[in-house]
Amino acid sequence: MDAEMKTLRIQENILARHERRVLDWLCARMPAWVTPDLLTALGVFGAVLTFAGYAASNLAEEWLWIAIVGYVVQWFGDSMDGSLARFRRIERPSYGYFIDHSCDGLTTALIVWGIGTTPYVTMDVVMVALVGYLLLSIHAYLSARVLGEFKLSYLAAGPTELRFLLIGLTIMMMVLGAGPGLFGAISGFDLFVGAIGALLMTLFIVQTVITGRRLAIRERR
Repeated sequence: MDAEMKTLRIQENILARHERRVLDWLCARMPAWVTPDLLTALGVFGAVLTFAGYAASNLAEEWLWIAIVGYVVQWFGDSMDGSLARFRRIERPSYGYFIDHSCDGLTTALIVWGIGTTPYVTMDVVMVALVGYLLLSIHAYLSARVLGEFKLSYLAAGPTELRFLLIGLTIMMMVLGAGPGLFGAISGFDLFVGAIGALLMTLFIVQTVITGRRLAIRERR
């Protein structure tokens, strides 16, 4: 299926318009040797950097700066690969859709696992957040198939806003440090990440109900 050709991309996050201007500016200045596949690989490398920075924070909190650099690299690669392909009119819809979203799953897992390796958030809690994110991703992919709509944002937030949120979380890790919080063994970071996971799961349930109703009405007609 030529998913990207037949699917309407819905992107209503707060930073979408400003981000689009930046990406268009960058696309116009990319040298010819920079290809969409290279940018996709760079995005995965950025996630590896983030994972490494988080894991190394067990040695010293200064390593968290590597995690932040990783977020920037991952944003650049992940946001630019499809943008550059469309700018140069060299899209490969089925290939691009499959590779891009396969890499999205891998990079998400690397980043979330990385957070779980830190002394700030437990792995059990980050698994809740990972499940919530992947459930919402599954909803987006299913909606692209059954509705022809690929939703890239929820509650006016998309992947870029989420990266800013995680960068802010990482900075707060350096500011506040590790150790028990007001809730004993459960730190404030655990509560924050767990709340994000619960919100993502709730969005998945709500969006599933809404989409199910739309499909039921459509098929009755």
